[in-house]
Amino acid sequence: MTDHPIDHATAPRPTNRLADATSPYLLQHKDNPVDWWQWGPEALAQARATNRPILLSVGYAACHWCHVMAHESFEDDATAAVMNELFVNIKVDREERPDIDQIYMSALQQLGVQGGWPMTMFLDPDGAPFWGGTYFPKEARYGQPAFADVLRTMAQAYVNGDPRISSNREALLQRLTQKARPAGTVVIGPNELDDVASRILGIMDPEHGGVQGAPKFPNTPFLELLWRAWERTGRERFRDEALHALDSMSQGGIYDHIGGGFSRYSVDERWLVPHFEKMLYDNAQLLELLALAANETFHPLFRQRAEETVGWLLREMVTEEGAFAASLDADSEGHEGRFYVWTLKELLAALGAEDAEFFARHYDITPFGNWEGVSIPNRLKGGELSGADEVRLAVLRDRLLAVRETRVRPGRDDKVLADWNGLMIAALARAALRLERPEWLEPAARAFRFVAGSLTRGDRLGHSWRAGRLVFPGLSADYAAMVRAALALHEATGERFYLERATAWSHALDAHHAEIGAGGEAGGGYYMTADDAEGLILRPDSTADDAVTNPNALQARNLAALHAVTGDTAWLARLDRLFDALLPRAAPHLYSHAGLLNALDTRLRAPEIVVVGAGPQADALWQAAGRLPRIDITLSRATSATALAPDHPARAKAEATPGGAAFLCAGQICSLPVTDPNRLTDALSRDSGAS
Repeated sequence: MTDHPIDHATAPRPTNRLADATSPYLLQHKDNPVDWWQWGPEALAQARATNRPILLSVGYAACHWCHVMAHESFEDDATAAVMNELFVNIKVDREERPDIDQIYMSALQQLGVQGGWPMTMFLDPDGAPFWGGTYFPKEARYGQPAFADVLRTMAQAYVNGDPRISSNREALLQRLTQKARPAGTVVIGPNELDDVASRILGIMDPEHGGVQGAPKFPNTPFLELLWRAWERTGRERFRDEALHALDSMSQGGIYDHIGGGFSRYSVDERWLVPHFEKMLYDNAQLLELLALAANETFHPLFRQRAEETVGWLLREMVTEEGAFAASLDADSEGHEGRFYVWTLKELLAALGAEDAEFFARHYDITPFGNWEGVSIPNRLKGGELSGADEVRLAVLRDRLLAVRETRVRPGRDDKVLADWNGLMIAALARAALRLERPEWLEPAARAFRFVAGSLTRGDRLGHSWRAGRLVFPGLSADYAAMVRAALALHEATGERFYLERATAWSHALDAHHAEIGAGGEAGGGYYMTADDAEGLILRPDSTADDAVTNPNALQARNLAALHAVTGDTAWLARLDRLFDALLPRAAPHLYSHAGLLNALDTRLRAPEIVVVGAGPQADALWQAAGRLPRIDITLSRATSATALAPDHPARAKAEATPGGAAFLCAGQICSLPVTDPNRLTDALSRDSGAS
């Protein structure tokens, strides 16, 4: 690094460049006195031209502490003046540019700092990170330096050529670009999967459910991994721990008991106090598990939470175009959670004394509150109620929802993200089958049509759409999630259009995101960014789960489903090459690769159920198959045996079976015909290829 002073004479006058952004998060900062740039070549060129380091600030619209730091520092003229003098300031929406977020979050963690948002990173003019943190207060407190002091220290260290900056930068880049490729072959099979599940049992909270400690996140890949272990082994404790977590979340304050939907996480170990932002991806992942739990247990709680969550989704999250918005803010009127909390006085005014007392008793609304002087509705105290009492509470919830609608609403980030929409579309389609709610298929199909029509160029996906503007090209997560959505809709409707989309997008993902093997074929995992995307300091290719299952894991499950639906062994070969490349990388850190382990379980044992025939018996078999409480069963239907592929292993048996029949297939072996819908579950548990 050359030791040059900062040339302030060449620095432009402060100009905030966020006014023409499409991201609601960036638009929240368009009136800051900070000289913000959006990420792009122009910003990096400005840093190089003025020899100033870069201050990178990453957040998202629903992030509470992002708002706090913005109010304290980015809206403050004095702090903004320091930022403008010493840095080229770049603001990034992590949901719009998760590739940038992943690169610098990895760098932050390599520095030994626990990641989170807002993320505040200091880069050299070429974009290489040398130091960073998360939230910095305006004034020094609780052992944290004042933000302005951090700014001056980092800028001075850069100007003076502090050798620690150079060593940090080189060490970080070396770690970020290094690919974990342990020598030798890694074997992970059912025994290893069961061992990981057993170890996860050891960190589960026996009292409150979920992973021990606080904060508590839903961690759906862990819950799914436990569920799969129960399916493999029959050990009920695996299933029961997953159900315990779902039950606690469904009764806790992390769930919005008045309006439906789950917040992102709970700040305490009891699931009582949420971080009130609501994210589309959390609710999508939880919806799938709730529908699964409802079918397994027949417990009305899980069905009710699934139906209420869909109710919230369709009431509050559908954009004008028919797709799904990204998130709801945690804050309203400048206070976190104000929209969602209640006082006993408000309850009395809304319901009257008798109903208010009844509701308060069952939802923990107390005179002095259960959180900061107000009450977060919850049902954690449990207790069985009569059917009449539950109906009465439902009526009262509707009345409180009407009152709540008069409050100042939290902000909604209405950008349409292809990956998060894909997750929700798939969840809606699968829940529609499991819970026999066919009316949910239309909003799922409507959102799919918008993404397929407005977030694409040819067979390629973009990532984010808002106000007619598309962020293109898309990321590997967009393809993996939308292929999953297409397969789920194909399964639910039988329409070939969805299978064609799944096939085309999978080919595009391989063409533009796959690591290329020695033979020139798509051989390894998937880079997050496309091969023709704007240049970054590297192409991120993480295989670990984040808040959402890693796209490599999602696409692995898609490849297994494509093989099952089409019979084309090329999809299976691609899947095996993917596992050959990724399992050695995952082996040292299996906990963070739960999504990939779940995909491996799909590869090893996921069955296909084929329903052949037309008429009432075939219809009843199809409906029964859709309700089966098993993860990753592939469902397909053929009107007759001749509609099956000539080499399909069920064809000969179907030709010999008059009337409707179902066949359970694994690999190239199919069961004897099942003609009684009530016997499908028995057939599934008996079949050696599927258990």
